[in-house]
Amino acid sequence: MGRMALRRRRTMTAALLAATVAAALASGCTTAGNRLDDGRGDVPDSTDSGSPESVAPRAPSPLAVKIDNVPAARPQTGLDAADIVYAEQVEGGLSRLMAVYATKLPKAIGPVRSARESDLELLRQFNKPTLAFSGAQGKLMPLIDRAPLRAVSPEDDGKVYYRGSDKPTPHNLYLRPERLLKSVPGADALTTGFKYGAAPAGGKAESTRTVRFPAARFTFDWAQDRQRWLVSMDGSPTVTTDGKRVAASTVVVQYVNVRKSSFRDFLGNNTPYTNTVGTGTAKVLRDGKVFDAGWKRPAAEDGTEFTTTDGSPMNFAEGQVWVVFAKA
Repeated sequence: MGRMALRRRRTMTAALLAATVAAALASGCTTAGNRLDDGRGDVPDSTDSGSPESVAPRAPSPLAVKIDNVPAARPQTGLDAADIVYAEQVEGGLSRLMAVYATKLPKAIGPVRSARESDLELLRQFNKPTLAFSGAQGKLMPLIDRAPLRAVSPEDDGKVYYRGSDKPTPHNLYLRPERLLKSVPGADALTTGFKYGAAPAGGKAESTRTVRFPAARFTFDWAQDRQRWLVSMDGSPTVTTDGKRVAASTVVVQYVNVRKSSFRDFLGNNTPYTNTVGTGTAKVLRDGKVFDAGWKRPAAEDGTEFTTTDGSPMNFAEGQVWVVFAKA
């Protein structure tokens, strides 16, 4: 009788344990509505009921690299391989570049420099991009850590960076992108809202255009034989370390609100904040012409829609796009 009672107690204990585990799994491993939170809001779980077609596939993630742009940092490496190059104003009226890579990855990119607050808003239009940067001031780092992106600095992964011998520190930090990404993201990673195609009607012939910051300037000269805008910075032709002239198929001069941020550099200079969400005007250079355009980006997670004066989509020419954020 004692053995039978012991067997019954063991059976009841096992049943209670199984029920407890099943309840914990049912209540503790999912969030409301079978949705998982990855930092970008509610995203459908792959175990949701329904057909696979009901869940939209996520866009791949591009690589964004902050690139030094003072004279001591030039010539840069890998800049010609970027799909998009953003030029923004930083402290002292100088400029810095954000190069976005999706369709090709060069062997090296750089010199890599530090991030700014407005980079986080700019990058929200991409799906969890990888941001390669040399660091940021201490008060900004918590914002970067909370942003919906993969932040990789030398402190995070020193194996993907190296110091070159061609320039003095801090202008000699380079990225090996093939050690950072498993594969080339592809064109689907460019969720910017840009549209490519035939040029709209109209436009005015344009052979050169210069955009000035307080202590920097960008010039784009139309080369008919190459069907490209040759890039110059601060009066000098922009070439890469392997001698390639940097040239854009489309140049966008986007007029935006540039205001003071709550951050300063070590010299006490205020860091400008470039607002890329909202509406405004732009000049679009393509095919040896300049077109008046408007731009609209309703929210940070949206791409930027460019339109002609009659409201039609403003198509870009296929190839590298430069976007220079000019003060409205």
